[in-house]
Amino acid sequence: MSVVDHVPTSTRGRLTTLAAAVAAWVAVYWANGRVWDRLLHGLLGMDPDARSTETLRFFCYDTVKITLLLSGIIFVITVARSYMSVERTRALLGGRREGLGNVMAAGLGVVTPFCSCSAVPAFIGFVAAGVPIGVTLSFLIASPLVNEIAIGLLLTMFGVEVTLAYVAAGVSVAIVAGWVLGRLGVERWVEPFVFETRLGGELVDPATVLTFDQRLQMGAEEVVSILHKIWPYLLVGIGLGAVIHGWAPEDLFTRYAGAGNPFAVLVAVLIGIPLYSNAAGIMPLVVALHDKGLPMGTLLAFMMAVVALSLPELILLRRVLKVPLLAIYVAVVGSGIIAVGYLFNVLLA
Repeated sequence: MSVVDHVPTSTRGRLTTLAAAVAAWVAVYWANGRVWDRLLHGLLGMDPDARSTETLRFFCYDTVKITLLLSGIIFVITVARSYMSVERTRALLGGRREGLGNVMAAGLGVVTPFCSCSAVPAFIGFVAAGVPIGVTLSFLIASPLVNEIAIGLLLTMFGVEVTLAYVAAGVSVAIVAGWVLGRLGVERWVEPFVFETRLGGELVDPATVLTFDQRLQMGAEEVVSILHKIWPYLLVGIGLGAVIHGWAPEDLFTRYAGAGNPFAVLVAVLIGIPLYSNAAGIMPLVVALHDKGLPMGTLLAFMMAVVALSLPELILLRRVLKVPLLAIYVAVVGSGIIAVGYLFNVLLA
C-alpha cells in the first residue's frame, strides 16, 4: 500500500496536507534541542557537563535533527529531479565528445537520480547509447560524489562556503578523472558484453507524463524508502559521532590527523574507502570530527572517499570493468580526492 493512499486526492486537500506537514516539520525541528535538554537535564537530572550526558544528548539530538533534514531534503530533491530522468540525461550525452562532454556529464550527474545499485545498468545504457567511456565515467563519479543529500546537509550544518567548496571539488574531480580515463584509451578494459548491448524501443521520459500530485507522491514514498534502507547506517554513524564527541580527548584527532600531519588526508582517504555508508550516514561522524578540530579539507576528502569509492560500488562496477580499469579508476579518483583535501586544507584554513 502506498504511503499516501490516505492523503486527500483533491488539489486543495493535498496542498493543505503539505502545508500541515511543513508546519509540523518546522515545529519539531525548532523544539528538538529544547526537548532533549529538558528531558535529560531536568526530568532525568543528568549532569549537563558529564561525558555520558553529552554523548547521549548528541545521539538523541542528532538522530532527530538528521532524520528531519533528510526527510525534507529527500522530498524536495525527489520532486525537483523528477523532471530530469536518467533516460533524458543519456539522450543529452549521446554523441558528445570528451572535454565538453565531461563537463556536461559531471553537471548532469549532480541533478540526475542515481545510486550505487544503478551503476552497472547506467554504465551499460550510456555506452550502448554512444556516450564515450570517459564521459560516462565523469557522470558515474559525479552522481554519487556530489550527492544532493550531502549538499543539503552540508549547507545546514557548515554553511555556504563549505558547501560550495564541496560541490566545486566534487565536480572538478569528476571532470578531470573522466577526462584522464578517457585519454588513457581504457575501452580495452571494459567487459566485451557492454559494447554488444543494443538499446531497443523509444525512450519514454517520465518528466513529460507525471502530474504534480504524482511527483508529490514520489517525494513522500522516496522519503520512506530511503530512510528504511539507511537507518542502520545512520544510527551507527550518529553513534560513532556521539562517542567521539563525548569521550575522545580534545587533541587526539588534531594530533594524528590535524593540519600538522602531512599524511592526514591520505590516511583519511584510505580509511574512508572500505567504509560502507552514504552522505547521510557519514555526516554525523564528519560533524563530530570537525568539532574535535580536524581540518575541513581532510574531512571533505574522507567523506568523498566514503561516498565515491565505497567497496560495494567497486564490486558492482567490477561486472562491467576489468580489474586493470577498476584499479586505474580507483587510483585516478583517489588521487583527485587527495589533491582536493590538501587544497582545501589551505583554502579553508
